[in-house]
Amino acid sequence: MTTQRWTDEMIDGLASSMGEMKESITEMRESITEIRDSVDGLRVTAQALLQVAAQNQRRMDMFDEEIELVKRRQAENDERFNILLEEVRYLIRGNQNN
Repeated sequence: MTTQRWTDEMIDGLASSMGEMKESITEMRESITEIRDSVDGLRVTAQALLQVAAQNQRRMDMFDEEIELVKRRQAENDERFNILLEEVRYLIRGNQNN
């Protein structure tokens, strides 16, 4: 087995590669930090959107309840009107017979 000796050029090349690798790792860490910040921002935005959606759903539910109440009142008013209309017709028929 032969032993290879490191030359100054080889050591310089290795040091240069290690320096580049260190810079790449530093850049990667910075990128990961930026990604984490972005994910945190997205999480906050998603929570805010969920709150807005929940508020809108509550408003829509209240609106639906109000619409149902208006429909019931309208039905009651229609029924009262029809009763009054029948009474008027009855009275008109009674006057026509006399």
